[in-house]
Amino acid sequence: MTPQALFYIIIGIIILNFLFETFLDFLNAKRFSADLPDEVSDIYDEDEYQKSQSYKKEKFKFGLVESTFSLILVLAFFFLDGFYLVEDFARSLVSEPILVSLIFFGIIFLGSDLITTPFSYYFTFVIEEKYGFNTSSRATFFIDKLKSWMMAIIVGGIILTLILLFFQFSGEDFWWYTWILVALFTIFMNMFYSKLIVPIFNKQTSLEEGDLRNKIEKYARKVDFQLDNIFVIDGSKRSKKANAYFSGFGKEKRITLFDTLVNDLDNEEIVAVLAHEVGHYKKNHIIINLVLSIITIGITLWLLSLFINEPLLSQALGVEKPSFHIGLIAFSFLYTPISVVTGLLTNALSRKFEYQADNYAKHTFAASPLVSALKKLSKKSLSNLTPHPLYVFVHYSHPTMIKRFRNLKNNS
Repeated sequence: MTPQALFYIIIGIIILNFLFETFLDFLNAKRFSADLPDEVSDIYDEDEYQKSQSYKKEKFKFGLVESTFSLILVLAFFFLDGFYLVEDFARSLVSEPILVSLIFFGIIFLGSDLITTPFSYYFTFVIEEKYGFNTSSRATFFIDKLKSWMMAIIVGGIILTLILLFFQFSGEDFWWYTWILVALFTIFMNMFYSKLIVPIFNKQTSLEEGDLRNKIEKYARKVDFQLDNIFVIDGSKRSKKANAYFSGFGKEKRITLFDTLVNDLDNEEIVAVLAHEVGHYKKNHIIINLVLSIITIGITLWLLSLFINEPLLSQALGVEKPSFHIGLIAFSFLYTPISVVTGLLTNALSRKFEYQADNYAKHTFAASPLVSALKKLSKKSLSNLTPHPLYVFVHYSHPTMIKRFRNLKNNS
């Protein structure tokens, strides 16, 4: 195979992926105005339903503009030898291969983020603002951006440097050491993300004593779930949308409730949502997902090691001399079809786990408060209640609300 042939294969993958995603978006958009099934017909009144329709359509149009812009940008970068130009600039500054790679990735990361920032800004302060979701200030938006850059530069830079050192001293066997490093980092982040990272962006406070905490602790005792860490996070600092999540394991496990969730739901509904999260823990979903993630990372790194030194990859991107950073960029595009397949499998497993967590909440607490909680949250976020089945199959990590309601109302 010639470098030119591989170049056009990569271009074909990029375009086909764009067309596939756009096709799914159009399929989904055609169902925006579908009649609501009986199970969810009471979520919106007529005005609210029209508002949800308008919100979905506006997000669809915005997403189409953003993805088209991204496609044009990527294709321009390929056809105008963008990777060669960045590579050449990095080598004009330093000669050490590790430093060249760090500068190369730094330019690509910061450049792409700067270019896409106006889209994030527009979505937050125009679309989300228009529909009453945004509570973030412009100062918070840009401070968050700076914090994210600093974390990416420091944490990402350290990890990338170690990977480059592994590659420099062990060649194609670098993937073993990288796999161990990434696995340890993944486990560490699963355990300590809420304790170390979240406070950089949000304030977390222990759930105060009172009826809600008593109900949660009573439920935790009932299901033999040791829960010492119950936190409320100031999600309202940025959005009116509500959420709750479970993180960590062992002594580091904790439940985090958004303050918007605490304000929007009654205590029984909050305990039902928490029971769902406990279900994930009791069913070992967190450990299973962690193990599968580590296995997937290992397989991906092994595949990368087979091609990373292949001159054809670098030459396809217009760079004659093979290097880790150019090989990784080319491989990431070629890996796209595989990532689509792994994404389908991951989402299918995730939807199965959601049913199991719902069933756990139903059997150990009650179905009705969970149903009412989900309805309130759907209404609050103007959720799409009639998504296209193919779109759900490809993109949804959770079952549709209709299917969740039917499952929860099932007596089995």
